[in-house]
Amino acid sequence: VQLQASGGGLVQAGGSLRLSCAASGRTFSSYVMGWFRQAPGKEREFVAAISWSGSSARYADAAKGRFTFSRDNAKNTGYLQMNSLKPEDTAVYYCAVDSGGWNPLRSYRPSVYEYWGQGTQVTVSS
Repeated sequence: VQLQASGGGLVQAGGSLRLSCAASGRTFSSYVMGWFRQAPGKEREFVAAISWSGSSARYADAAKGRFTFSRDNAKNTGYLQMNSLKPEDTAVYYCAVDSGGWNPLRSYRPSVYEYWGQGTQVTVSS
């Protein structure tokens, strides 16, 4: 599975961005998609995850109320809509795929995701 993340860029605080994650190559009957981010000097952290159907999602506390994760399975693409961006959201954002079933108790763990995209830079200026 190859994952292509896109949509990052430079935005002012309070602005919005929509990240996309397109999956190609080997496909699974269902898979969980996740977004993680890593700021300079910090560990990679969970942002959001979504089930195959899109009916279930989990968000990090920092993302709740501001970010929305959706997906279009016909296009094998997931979307992370990020609103009210803050300077502390600045990081490289990575999308990932877990071929296992949806389990909100584990969806926040990077170790459960088998496939990772290359990352897209998000920079929020104050």
